[in-house]
Amino acid sequence: MKAIFERRSIRKYQNKAVPKELIDKIISAGMAAPSARNQQLWHFIILDDRKLLEEIIEYHQYASVLKECPIAIVVCADLLLEKTEGFWIQDCSAATENMLLEATCLGLGSVWLGIYPREKRVEGVQKIFSLPSNVVPLSIVVLGYSLESPKKENRYDTNKIHYNKW
Repeated sequence: MKAIFERRSIRKYQNKAVPKELIDKIISAGMAAPSARNQQLWHFIILDDRKLLEEIIEYHQYASVLKECPIAIVVCADLLLEKTEGFWIQDCSAATENMLLEATCLGLGSVWLGIYPREKRVEGVQKIFSLPSNVVPLSIVVLGYSLESPKKENRYDTNKIHYNKW
């Protein structure tokens, strides 16, 4: 629960590499996510090539954080593995959130950059990484050692809770 309440979107990072052992733990957390009918159709592209990180910015107007971060992970779905049509979005979203929470537990900052359903972003990422047509990128998990400490927020709002009816 601590990680859930401490996680914040971080957009400024130290110029410090993230060890492979931590990346492996973050990917493992992504793969531990629930998935519809246990389809586990996710794939992960680990990015530490500065040129590739910055190339994404051409297709994603909110991705300037990729200029500073040491590493990012693209979360994709292989639609050929789909057992329950359309649920890949939920599966890859659950994997993305697990990765963000694990990053927080490991003392790293992170931010979720959405790719899907924006066509320009999807097509751009598919082009950059030569993804087959059956592979759709959902998100980018940006990672690194934080240079900022956003305050914690209490987002609990009783006005958004309904019992048995709206």
